[in-house]
Amino acid sequence: MTSYKASSSRDEAVRNSAWAAELSPDEIERARKGISERQFGRGAYICHRGDRLDYWTGVAEGLVKISTISQSGKAMTFAGIGAGGWFGEGSVLKDEPRQYDLVALRDTRLILLNRATFFWLYENSTAFNRFLVRQLNERMGQFIATIEHDRILDAKARVARNLSWLFNPVLYPDTGSRIEITQEELALLAGVSRAVVNRSLAELEDEKLIRTEHGRISVLNLAALKTY
Repeated sequence: MTSYKASSSRDEAVRNSAWAAELSPDEIERARKGISERQFGRGAYICHRGDRLDYWTGVAEGLVKISTISQSGKAMTFAGIGAGGWFGEGSVLKDEPRQYDLVALRDTRLILLNRATFFWLYENSTAFNRFLVRQLNERMGQFIATIEHDRILDAKARVARNLSWLFNPVLYPDTGSRIEITQEELALLAGVSRAVVNRSLAELEDEKLIRTEHGRISVLNLAALKTY
């Protein structure tokens, strides 16, 4: 029974992943054999900067923060990865330790594709490579924007932009038009206080860009949020 459940879970993890949509049956079977899962509690470190994590990683459930702290002590968040998002392809391709910290902002279940299987797909699957190119392009644009916005945008604009990034259809295909996220979690992603997030969300709602509910935010005007 345990073996059957593990097999079913791997099947579901692969077939529900955006990168598997165009894979052949043989490629899907190869990917299925390279999948495992791990769970992390709220606030747990998935890995620290300098650690090795030899897996391409997807978020099945939960929310992960990618961040680092500079030598001067300044914290910077690069991205928040919600359900359906995958990350770490750069570190796996370069076979290097992680250059950032990974923290579970809530109870999180991760899907782990081992390095050997990742490289088999990378070397043999045209569809997988097309997905990687789109993913890397979107992620690079997001990271560049993060650095720029951290320097020139005020706190409210950072809240708006960080929220909009969680609705990127390439990086987070499972999000839809609303997301379950707390003010505390959004504050950690945007690098501002919870009070600032509370005030910013109220103003963004008054401007009819979003609608807030308890622990949930619906986006009414994503284009405006992206360029706030």
